[in-house]
Amino acid sequence: MKTFKKLSIATLVLLLSMSVATGCSKKKDEPKSTPSKTEAATQEPTAEPTATPETRDGQVRSKITNMWISEKAANNRPYAVMINNIKAATPQQCGTSNANVLYECLAEGGITRLMGIFEDFDAKKIGSVRSARHYYVSLATEWDAIYCHFGQTKYAVKKIEELKVDTLSGLSAIGSTVYYRDNNYKAPHNAFTSYEGIMKGTKKLGYRTTYRDNFENHYKFYNDDTDLTSDKTANKVNLGFSQYAKPYFTYNADKKMYERFQYGAKHVDANTGKQLEFKNIIVQYVKQRDIDKNHYQTIDWKNGFGKGLYITNGKAVNITWKRTDADMKMHYYAEDGSELTVNTGKTYIAIFPRDRKSDVIIK
Repeated sequence: MKTFKKLSIATLVLLLSMSVATGCSKKKDEPKSTPSKTEAATQEPTAEPTATPETRDGQVRSKITNMWISEKAANNRPYAVMINNIKAATPQQCGTSNANVLYECLAEGGITRLMGIFEDFDAKKIGSVRSARHYYVSLATEWDAIYCHFGQTKYAVKKIEELKVDTLSGLSAIGSTVYYRDNNYKAPHNAFTSYEGIMKGTKKLGYRTTYRDNFENHYKFYNDDTDLTSDKTANKVNLGFSQYAKPYFTYNADKKMYERFQYGAKHVDANTGKQLEFKNIIVQYVKQRDIDKNHYQTIDWKNGFGKGLYITNGKAVNITWKRTDADMKMHYYAEDGSELTVNTGKTYIAIFPRDRKSDVIIK
C-alpha cells in the first residue's frame, strides 16, 4: 500500500512538471503581432490642402465676363442696346468695343443688327441706336438688362408687354432724356445714347437698378485661361449671314483674342479707334424664318434646342443649346452633356440659321 501511494504521488508530480513546461514552450514560440500591409493601406489618408480662391481689394468677378470689376458696380443691372450695323452707320458706330457680350442676328433684308450687353461702362456715346426686334427682347431678359432701343416692330411691342421688360424707347416720352441726335450724320443713323442718359431715364421711370434677387450667372467660367481639347483649328471664322457685311474673325495668337472684320475692313469702335475683339465666340444654330410679307424675322426657340460651336484660343468644339420658358435662359452644353465652361473675357454670339450651316466656315 505504501509503495502504491509513493508511485501515485511521483506520477502526479511528473505530469504537473510536463504541463508547466509545455505552457512555457508555447509562449516562447508565438510570433509577435505586427500590422499587416492591408491594415496600413486602409488607414485614413492625409487631407489635401484646398486652393484658396483669388481675391482683390475692392473688386469681384463680373457675372457677365468673370473679369475683375469694381465691387460697387458688380450688382448693378446691365443695359442692352440695339446697335445699327448697316454700312452707312459704321463710321459713327460707338461703344461696341466695350460690350461685354455682343449678339448678332439677321434682321430683314439680309442685314444684321447688333445688341451689346454693357456693365460698368460710363460711355458718353453709344450707337447709333436702332429699333427693337422681338427675339432680341427675349435675349435681353436673360441678363436682367434694361433694354434700350429707338423704334420697334409690332412683334417687339407684344414681346415687351408679355415679358414686362424695363425698356427705354426713343419714341416714348422718356426718349429726349435718354437719347440725342448727332447732326453730323443723317437720320435714322444719328440717334445715340450715353450712360448718363440711361441712368437718368432709369431713375425717372423708377426702374430697379440692381440685379433681381434670383439672378444667376449666365455662364460657367474658367478662372485660368484654358485651351480646348480639339483637333478642329479655328484661326479664321467666316460667318456668311449674307453677301452684305460678310463678317469674320481672325485669331491673334499673341493676344489670344479673336479680332473682328466686316465690310472688307477692320470693325472699329469710333469712340476709341480700336478693333473689336473677343475671347469667346459662340455660334448658335437656330430655326429662323420670315414672320410676314415684310420679311421680318422670327426665331423658334421657345422651349427650343439645337446645335452650335464654341470657339476660343484657336480651337473649336461642337456644343448643344437649350432654352426653356421656365427659366428664360439659354443653356449651352459640351459634347459630353455637361454645362459648357467658357474662358474669362468678352463673348460674341452669332445667332445663325440652322439650314445654312455650310455658310459658317472655320479654318
